[in-house]
Amino acid sequence: MRIVKQALAGTLESSDLLVRVAPAEGEFSLMIHSEVQKQFGAQIRRVAEQTLAQLGVKEGIFILEDKGALDCVIRARLQSAVLRAADAEKIDWEKLQ
Repeated sequence: MRIVKQALAGTLESSDLLVRVAPAEGEFSLMIHSEVQKQFGAQIRRVAEQTLAQLGVKEGIFILEDKGALDCVIRARLQSAVLRAADAEKIDWEKLQ
């Protein structure tokens, strides 16, 4: 999936996260800002990278501002932001789990 425009998903409320997505030609950047970075930073990164890989995203800038979101929320918010930012005429819904 190719990122063609900027998009947002989520909020900065407790137990949620805000995902910002922007296009970047030939570049992949995943930045995570979290209140629980020391305890769960590696897990947040793992979930985000797995979700992006499942969607076939290979380039773009992704900024996650986490406020203690569960893994399922991280996946849902990231999927939403990517789908909003992508040039996807046909979405493979089976990849979105």
